[in-house]
Amino acid sequence: MVSRKDANKARLKRHKRVRAKISGTASRPRLAVYRSNAHIAAQVIDDVAGVTLVSASTHEKDFQGNGGNKVAARAVGKLLAERANAKGITEVVFDRGGYLYHGRVSELADGAREGGLKF
Repeated sequence: MVSRKDANKARLKRHKRVRAKISGTASRPRLAVYRSNAHIAAQVIDDVAGVTLVSASTHEKDFQGNGGNKVAARAVGKLLAERANAKGITEVVFDRGGYLYHGRVSELADGAREGGLKF
């Protein structure tokens, strides 16, 4: 019998490899992305202090519509950028979380860029 590979296990392995190379600081925090089938979430994290500075997600009460599509991902990116700009954050390091830079992950990044974040 052919066994199927665990996709999330492979993603976590890629994520650990990427996280070994990048880290967020107070001057340039890390924008981390989490994607599930139904939702997408992003956080701006200062790894030195171990603090989440800003977050946005499709789980929030005021979010309208389907949370698992490209439109929602772009909206989350824009919302995250607005909140980051309000706190004075303009530059971040993008952490795709082991996901391919394609589809909803790239839409979230484009939305964040439209909102004014630089990475």
